[in-house]
Amino acid sequence: MTDSNTHTQPSGVRLWIAGARPRTLPAAVVPVAVGAAVAVGQSPDTAWWRAGAALVVSLALQIGVNYANDYSDGVRGTDGGERVGPLRLVGSGLAGPTAVKRAAMIAFGVAAVAGAVLALVVGPELLVVGVLSMLAGWTYTGGPRPYGYLGLGEVFVFVFFGVVATVGTTYVLIERIDGLSVLVSVSVGLWATALLVVNNLRDIPGDTGAGKRTLAVRLGARNTRIVFVLMQYAAFGTAIVANWTSGRATAAAILGMPFAISAMRSVERGAEGPDLIPVLGATGRAQLVSGLAMAIGLGLTG
Repeated sequence: MTDSNTHTQPSGVRLWIAGARPRTLPAAVVPVAVGAAVAVGQSPDTAWWRAGAALVVSLALQIGVNYANDYSDGVRGTDGGERVGPLRLVGSGLAGPTAVKRAAMIAFGVAAVAGAVLALVVGPELLVVGVLSMLAGWTYTGGPRPYGYLGLGEVFVFVFFGVVATVGTTYVLIERIDGLSVLVSVSVGLWATALLVVNNLRDIPGDTGAGKRTLAVRLGARNTRIVFVLMQYAAFGTAIVANWTSGRATAAAILGMPFAISAMRSVERGAEGPDLIPVLGATGRAQLVSGLAMAIGLGLTG
């Protein structure tokens, strides 16, 4: 099996960087940036180093989930055959299952250490959130009944890379749950989930053959396209509502709308298979630009 984007496979450090799927990392950066921006101006003695630690936790969890997903899908044989999309280490045979599993555990370990430091200064409740996050990350495609195979992957992404990561970052900075953080976490979660929806739309043929009942497989291509478009509208709509109710410039998120519009047009026109790879890129850029613009808007009006 080869990566659809290249005939030359990476090796060494580049192989493991590719396996970590760096293009997914904005999903870890955006919620921390937005959550930290919500905290701006709310506490004069905020310890901002905590935002850095939260970013380490978020990035390490994202990388750990990527490696864990690679390992679990690989040993199940889900990645067998010709694959459209990013390189899979186990499925391609370029790395052994044990090595990929070890990489996932190392990433989760980094997240655990950084999370433990935050728990020492904030409170033990963070340990509970951390354990749940890692457990959810592993059982997404791992364990006897992976929920990613049951069409619940989007729920995981929305909850943990949207609500938990955004609200959690604000919480470690001001040590309370903030209503604005909860509201903007909806936009953050929808942008992150939209990436998974496009990914699963692209993979419907392969996932169907492998018995992987993702939400896209369950809904079918037509309804999945509708869900994707509605998610984008809901994300930007929530940002505008948050701007109106809070008086802070969360509507700056519309700077990323041109990328979202490009992605939506391609999806509505019926792009499929390899043609959805550029759509993933546009969706990722919409997430990154919108999220960072929202964070800047929040920071400037905090």
